[in-house]
Amino acid sequence: MGDAFRRAESGTQLLARLEGRSSLKNLEPYLFAEEGSPVHGDVIEFHGPEGTGKTEMLYHLIARCLIPKSGGGLEVEVMFIDTDYHFDMLRLVTILEHRLAQRTEEMIKQCLGRLFLVNCNSSTQLLLTLYSLENMFCTHPSLCLLILDSVSAFYWIDRSNGGESLNLQEMNLKKCANFLEKLVREHHLALFATTQTLMQKSTNSAESFFPLKLQHETDTDYRPYLCKSWQQMVTHRVFFSKQCNSGNSKGFTVISCHLKRNHVVKRSFSVAECGVQF
Repeated sequence: MGDAFRRAESGTQLLARLEGRSSLKNLEPYLFAEEGSPVHGDVIEFHGPEGTGKTEMLYHLIARCLIPKSGGGLEVEVMFIDTDYHFDMLRLVTILEHRLAQRTEEMIKQCLGRLFLVNCNSSTQLLLTLYSLENMFCTHPSLCLLILDSVSAFYWIDRSNGGESLNLQEMNLKKCANFLEKLVREHHLALFATTQTLMQKSTNSAESFFPLKLQHETDTDYRPYLCKSWQQMVTHRVFFSKQCNSGNSKGFTVISCHLKRNHVVKRSFSVAECGVQF
């Protein structure tokens, strides 16, 4: 019976792959340093302190995915894993109401029907959740985007639980990163994940993670602190910051880096009731 189940699951997975995932290249062109991004297999990290617009940008991207094609959206499904318990459904609904041509309750429900929301309160629960979700990606060909907010939520707890052993401190996150990489690769997903600025940059901290060109162009206060398994799978890193100049109508800045091709772009955006505006 177990063999029959595995064969049935394999067949479902094959059908999902044959049908294919929808392209996400028009998700938000202003956010990426390279035209045509993101593509299936990309791992995009949103990095910055609290209050710099990371979560608002996620709502912006989610809305773009949920809105039907007839309304200018992508009409694809999104899996949102919330480890910070910050997800605000009312905020997302407000953004959808501003962007939908038909602002009926039925249309809002149809859009929200494409969103899957999961909460996790520990790195162990996150790992088990990822394992349990694999079959869902097999059976939902239109599920194209995986969002993890945030991947750094359990850093200090895991560091404390791991004692003096770095391997024990990083064990769960390393397993999560490895399995996330498998999900993204095998199921042709794009992964967006947020990380908090927990460490200040030291003199040479960025050298092994940024080519010389990117170090000069980004000029960000970035110090990697998550496990190497995570660092090595990231294809794009987007740095968020808040602009101090009150005379500037754009309140936030992103510096988007394509780590594999050494491309950098800097953009400003503001946040209004209708969501992110570039």
